[in-house]
Parts: sequence; structure tokens; C-alpha cells
Amino acid sequence: MRLHFDTALCIRATSKFSECTKCVEATNSLVRIDEQLPVFAKGLGVEGAACVGACPTEAFALSDFSVTEFFFSFLDSKVRLISRKLNIPCLSVLSVEHLISLALASEEPVVLDLDDYDPQSHLYGVIVSRIEEANFVLSSISSKQLEVNTQPVAEASSEEEEEAAADRRAFLRNTASLKGVMKHKQEFEQAVEADEMHHFEIDPSITQKIRDKHLPDKRKILFTMLKHTPKPERYEVLAEEDVSFVSQKFVEESCTNCQICYRICPTGALSSDSKFSLIHFDAMLCVKCRLCHDVCEPDAIQLQPGFEVKEFFEPTQRTLATFNVRRCDECGNYFTSFEGATMCPRCIVEEEEAMFLHENAKKMGSSNEA
Repeated sequence: MRLHFDTALCIRATSKFSECTKCVEATNSLVRIDEQLPVFAKGLGVEGAACVGACPTEAFALSDFSVTEFFFSFLDSKVRLISRKLNIPCLSVLSVEHLISLALASEEPVVLDLDDYDPQSHLYGVIVSRIEEANFVLSSISSKQLEVNTQPVAEASSEEEEEAAADRRAFLRNTASLKGVMKHKQEFEQAVEADEMHHFEIDPSITQKIRDKHLPDKRKILFTMLKHTPKPERYEVLAEEDVSFVSQKFVEESCTNCQICYRICPTGALSSDSKFSLIHFDAMLCVKCRLCHDVCEPDAIQLQPGFEVKEFFEPTQRTLATFNVRRCDECGNYFTSFEGATMCPRCIVEEEEAMFLHENAKKMGSSNEA
């Protein structure tokens, strides 16, 4: 398998101000940043797969393996062990969202096989960290937990081995076949449509794709699984630093309504109305890429110190800021009026320039008369 990178989906391709380094951190610098974009060796080993699970917008992928198709094929099978000896190239391709969704979707406990990993390695630490975060979030919304295996799997009886082998063959056959892929893709799209999920068209042009809003499949999967999860008796608030894949935000009064945050947001979590008179925020569409924070010049957009679990089950579009938008008395265009201004900034500048030129002409005229 080879690692593939879609430039148009990369946060860093959206703005030169982006400071996202999640792929670098996950791979222990096997993926590095060169001239703003990630670069990596062609022969990158299995450690490089960690960037697939780390990228908030799914810009990285493996050839011949789809994490989305694996998700549905795994649930269809009787196997509840996820192991690179059995059904996945590396556990690190699974994001925290995938892990939470797998636990919620499975009636039986999902076991993650860590026996084949070096406990001293960076990769092992990345995988364990994601499992711990997933279980932490799960503990606030469900009684389900992911289980970990760190010992060689015990030998099974001949009948159990035959049944497990049949399940593995069916799993691999179903995952690899075009029919199986199309079946699960269709089911996934139907589930997303049934739950009123957002869909975005992707233009073949890289430039246009960068402008498009794209909600990652892993977020669609999580959203769908949460829709079928019973609501907890009470909603908790999780510390912001303990949740890596979603956030809640607020906007300070220093905001100038420059519009860059909601125009540049890759998923549409931040949005406005037709007059650009407010800033809306959908927490469940946020992938915590921090791009809006990186591009905000007055540093007005901030993370809330806690994430309300209620958003998982009762997602709401919140208004973070409102602005007085009116027509300019001079040009008639809409602008954000601060302190009762009646002219847009451009017309004010033009008027100041005109006044300067007029005064300068008067001075020159007086000099000539003298």
C-alpha cells in the first residue's frame, strides 16, 4: 500500500497562515512540512499510516484500503478483533472518531490488538493515546468501552478456528470486492441522507476544491452512530484539551467582521447570512483544525474551555456574533457599521483622498497667485 495525499483537502493548502502539524506529530516527523505543504518519502513504512487517522480533513489515504469501507465491513463480520495480523494495515489509520463510532455501532466489545507493536515506539504511543481519548469520550455518552489486547491471542478449538477463518475470509472478500464496496458505499450514503447530513460537491479543479466545504466521512459516520445512540441521563462538559476532534467557540468584541473565518472554514462549521451580518457556528461540523484561529488577525475567535456533550445528541447552530450591517450613504453597498458610521471604509478613504487633493490644489492655486 502507498500513502496518498490530496492537496486540495489539506488545511495548510487553504491558507499560508495555517499552523496545522497533526500529520507531523502523529508520524514523529516522518511526514514533514516543506514550503507550507506536507512531504514524505515514497517508501514510507507503516509508521506513516498514522497521518491517515490524524488528519482532520482526511487529506491522507492509503491505496487499496478505505477506512470507511473497513468500518462497514467490520460491522458486517462476526470478527470483533481489529488487528494488523487480520484485517487492517495499522491501527493508526483509525481516528478517535472512528474508534468511538466502532464502539457505539457494535453490540459486542471491540478489541484492538496491540500485541504486534513495540510499547516503546512512537507509533504505539499514538495508538494508545487515541484509544484512551475515545474511551474517555465514550464514558460520557455510553457504557461501551474499547478493549485492548497486549498478549498473543489464545489458541482456539478446531471448530472456533474454522468459524473464525470463515469470518476472516468473508470479511476480506467483502472488503476487497467491488460489489462489497459499492454495497457499503450505498448503505453509507443512504444512512447519511436519512440523517439529513450535509453533502458537498467536489470540483476536479484543485483551486475550486479548496474553496468547497467538505465534511469528512469519519464525521458523517460519527454523526450517524450518535443518532442511533440513546441519550445519556445527564450531559457532561469535557475539558477542551481532552477532546482533539471537535470544539465549541466564542467570538470576542475585537472581531471586525472581516469574514475570513467563515469563508475559509473547510467544513462550513462557521457560516453567515446573505448580508454577512452575523457569525454562526455548528460544533458538530467543526474538526478542530484551528484554521479560523490561525487566520483571525485580531485573535477574536476563541475556544471555549469546555465541550458540552449535549452537542453530540442535540446539535445546535449558535450565533457567536452579530453586526450592524447597513447600506453605505455614498456607494449603496452593504458594510459593517461600527459606532454609527454611515459610509463604508472604502468610501471614507476615497473621500479623505479627495479632500486631500482638493486642499492641495487650493494651496497650489494660492501659491501661483502670489
